[in-house]
Amino acid sequence: MVPRYTSYPTAPHFNAAVDGAVYADWLQQIPSAQALSLYLHVPFCDTMCWFCGCQTKVVNRYQPVASYLEILNQEIDQVADVLGDRRPVAHIHWGGGSPTIVESDDFRAVMSRLAQRFDFLDSAEIAVEIDPRGFTREHARALTETGVNRASIGIQDFDLQVQEAVNRVQPYDETKMVVEALREFGVGGISFDLLYGLPYQTVETVLTTIDKAVGLDPDRISLFGYAHVPWMRAHQQLIDEDKLPDGKARLALYRAAAGRLAEHGYIAIGIDHFAKLSDPMGQAAYNGNLQRNFQGYTTDEAEVLIGFGASAIGSLPQGYVQNAPLVPDYRKSVEAGALPIVKGIAVSNDDLLRRRVIERLMCDLRVDLAAEAKSFGAKPGIFDQNLADLVPLKVDGLVEVDGYQVTVPEGARLAVRAVCAAFDDYLGKGKGRHSRAI
Repeated sequence: MVPRYTSYPTAPHFNAAVDGAVYADWLQQIPSAQALSLYLHVPFCDTMCWFCGCQTKVVNRYQPVASYLEILNQEIDQVADVLGDRRPVAHIHWGGGSPTIVESDDFRAVMSRLAQRFDFLDSAEIAVEIDPRGFTREHARALTETGVNRASIGIQDFDLQVQEAVNRVQPYDETKMVVEALREFGVGGISFDLLYGLPYQTVETVLTTIDKAVGLDPDRISLFGYAHVPWMRAHQQLIDEDKLPDGKARLALYRAAAGRLAEHGYIAIGIDHFAKLSDPMGQAAYNGNLQRNFQGYTTDEAEVLIGFGASAIGSLPQGYVQNAPLVPDYRKSVEAGALPIVKGIAVSNDDLLRRRVIERLMCDLRVDLAAEAKSFGAKPGIFDQNLADLVPLKVDGLVEVDGYQVTVPEGARLAVRAVCAAFDDYLGKGKGRHSRAI
């Protein structure tokens, strides 16, 4: 069990020493010309997918969503007031939950508030996660009108038996309609999210899902391994564990899916992404410029990620911050005029070096420890114990070590998280539990 390494140090090591006052100080230190990345969290869905690992809540009426958006707008104003100038923005990502539970006029209103308080760069990528169920042409129109140019569409699996086993029934034709509507209104970047490791999945059903998905011609496909963490997400207890594939079967599912995607012309990126070489993410991977943050693999190179909404996490040069995870606590803090930060962590120079090493391994499957150490003013010998810890993985053929050059072989791509864990100085400390590596 190892982290997914969307940050380093990872979230279980955040603490209450970092609060709203610390966050305000960090924000004020950001140079006025530095481009920012913004993340907006919508913690609501109209049904609960049993596989979900997100911070979300099921609602059967719209009023809680509308009320939440009022607070979200207030937080946007609070952060913008602390920053002072109208700062440039290079990337916006709406996540959830289900961001498209937000009604079109309200989505326009929040985007308008952002545009008033921040300066969207002409080249900015504006992305929204989409649940096709209930998505309408009016949603597509609102996305286009507000500058959205990338849609990340949740599919998971097209097989009905699998869908029923995880409470996510979503016909292929419904997804196809959403893709066609987005393209009609001008949202050109299309990404799909698929899952392997779900109940009743077989190599045959997964390959059928891959072929159907590729038939809709997405630019990118995320192929995530289902993380069964019922100790963290109680609703996952509704999934019949006896129907989940074991480790060997999960690996077979991944290899079959990855092989089929390669046949369709998608290149493998990191541990769970695939993209056309013509796509910006494909180009970033090819050129060694791929990044990783809380949304996973990304082309976003902004050094500052500001999170808005309950549970949202921000990343700054000084460290990480996280908003109150529960909506009532988040609301209470914002209404009191305080930045709603409840925990975070300040990073040391050693943290930054190890974060760089882990990110390059996660993105490139290789890293030059000596070069990275030098760039941080450290000696490569700082990693000698970490290299010794890699010996068991080296014996198993999961990593290659040549001096201070560390490489994960293509065939061991899924083992890269275990390789990263050898460089994690926090792992084993605290109470964090994680998902399986494959």
